[in-house]
Amino acid sequence: MSIIKDFYERDDGMAKEDAKKDIINRLRTIKGHIAGIEKMIEEDTKTCDDILLQIAAIRSSVHKVGLVILEEHAKDCLIGDKEMVTRDEVDQVLKTIIKFVK
Repeated sequence: MSIIKDFYERDDGMAKEDAKKDIINRLRTIKGHIAGIEKMIEEDTKTCDDILLQIAAIRSSVHKVGLVILEEHAKDCLIGDKEMVTRDEVDQVLKTIIKFVK
């Protein structure tokens, strides 16, 4: 456990900041895709296949954002600045994972 904790403590501030930037960039990309779909529908210039392809891209991007957030949540809950992880903390992370994958 301490090797993992030491790894994350080395650059925890930078890692969190990088994760935050990644999430923001992904959300902006999703916003752009949504605006593109809206425009496609308003202008009636694209086929249903094109629109559904963009929707699939959005769905994938949203899933990736969720995974990044879930990873950061797990690191905070399980590693944080603790020496030991309690069963309750593990249970909480597992409940969060289950909610995300449903």
